[in-house]
Amino acid sequence: MTINAFVAGFLGASPVEMIASLSGFICVFLLIRRNIWSWGFGLLQVTLYVWIFYQNKLYSDTVLHIFYVGFQFYGWWNWRHHKDGKAELVIEGTSLRDLGVWTAVSLISAVAIGFLMDRYTDASFAYGDAFTTSTSLVAQLLLTRRHLLNWTFWIAVDIVAIVIYFQKGLYPTSLLYITFLIMSCIGQYSWWQQYKRQIRDRRAV
Repeated sequence: MTINAFVAGFLGASPVEMIASLSGFICVFLLIRRNIWSWGFGLLQVTLYVWIFYQNKLYSDTVLHIFYVGFQFYGWWNWRHHKDGKAELVIEGTSLRDLGVWTAVSLISAVAIGFLMDRYTDASFAYGDAFTTSTSLVAQLLLTRRHLLNWTFWIAVDIVAIVIYFQKGLYPTSLLYITFLIMSCIGQYSWWQQYKRQIRDRRAV
């Protein structure tokens, strides 16, 4: 694909996709900063993407974003009730055991969902779409519960999603996920620094 074709596809994107992409960018920016308002922009983003992905026959992603709607409310509640003495979000560590368990859950679920979508629907990229769905659910759960390594799962999701959305011609969404990939790396670093500060503060008490 030429650069001109990409630009034409980007400029020809629907207003709904553009608004969803912008909302997603703001959401992740605020998540990195551990700002509770991220959940408001996240709610707008995921609601719009339910429609976008359904129209593009990405059914696993459609179902995923329906679940995301509920996660936005849960995430807002959880973050609101877990602040430290400095009104900073309390970040939880993620053990190697937990990392292994959640990785296994992600991969096994991806194979199962991909098989069902490939066999019983006309889904595009059934297994790749299933991977982003299952891994995103794991990442979102860890994020709402403030786990440090939620960003590691988001990085894996972003890499696969970029390939799928680009091939589906969802160019603003592809660009959004390229941005997400960069921001997820920043988020992992930022949360790691905050987690270390919280550990030092606890030891100093």
